[in-house]
Amino acid sequence: MILDLPGTSTVDINAELLRLRKEGGVITLGRVMTLVIDASDADAEEAISTANVASREHPCRIVVLSPQESSRVLDAQIRVGGDAGASEVVVLRPPLAAMEHADTLVTPLLLPDAPIVAWWPAIVPLAPSSTGLGAMAQRRITDTKGAGNPASVLCALSDGYRAGDTDLAWSRVTRWRALLASALEQVSDRRVTMARVHGDVNSPSILLLGAWLRRTLGCEFEATYDPEATGLVSVCLDTPAGEIGIRRPDGLNATLSQPGQPDHIITLPSRSLSECLAEELRRMDDDPVYGEALHEVVHC
Repeated sequence: MILDLPGTSTVDINAELLRLRKEGGVITLGRVMTLVIDASDADAEEAISTANVASREHPCRIVVLSPQESSRVLDAQIRVGGDAGASEVVVLRPPLAAMEHADTLVTPLLLPDAPIVAWWPAIVPLAPSSTGLGAMAQRRITDTKGAGNPASVLCALSDGYRAGDTDLAWSRVTRWRALLASALEQVSDRRVTMARVHGDVNSPSILLLGAWLRRTLGCEFEATYDPEATGLVSVCLDTPAGEIGIRRPDGLNATLSQPGQPDHIITLPSRSLSECLAEELRRMDDDPVYGEALHEVVHC
């Protein structure tokens, strides 16, 4: 069900949520967090759809801020039931100027005594914890995938980093990191002299993965790019025993090569946005490994 509330206020929105709860049951039962989405310069419907899928694993209240440049009043929409996944969705469409105080718009709609997660699907605040939304959140999720100069953006995020920050470019390489760590454990001499990563142009995931490899293994790092690629294509580690490699030329299936063992074909599709978001919603504590990789990008 979708309920439109033109020219409204947060008091009226809360009243409607209470009415819906009484008429349709306790819709906030089992909600484990409030997910606040700053959809400025983003496709709000795509962000809502992504969050709805992730909410099936993490039931939550989703509050979406989608500012309207031409508006002078606060319009809102409440979505429950089949239109809200395993959540309840409150879409706020404030005037653009009101985004300077976005936290005051959101505060009355937060679930009591529940963690707050802030997500920016498009705009990347370079110091997320210094924003109004970021200051109230335990976890702050950015997405540098579309950044024109990912190296400079990651360096700026490193300067503004605080415990609780993370980025979906890091989540996209989780399986690659796990596979590389597992493969390296199976060789007797685990020294790595060079890590070579190949993939799409302007990929922050490549930079973060390379920084993690360099910091963790103490090796040199080399990145090469293919303008025709749409994601990470290969990672190769040079060890005294031979090369450990993961190559995914088709973006779906990868070949794992290890010294002294036959090659293995593994399914390794690119992760969807909802999968990456769901992963980050699983933890409310800090991700220090991301923080270390982010700081290492400056030196790569």
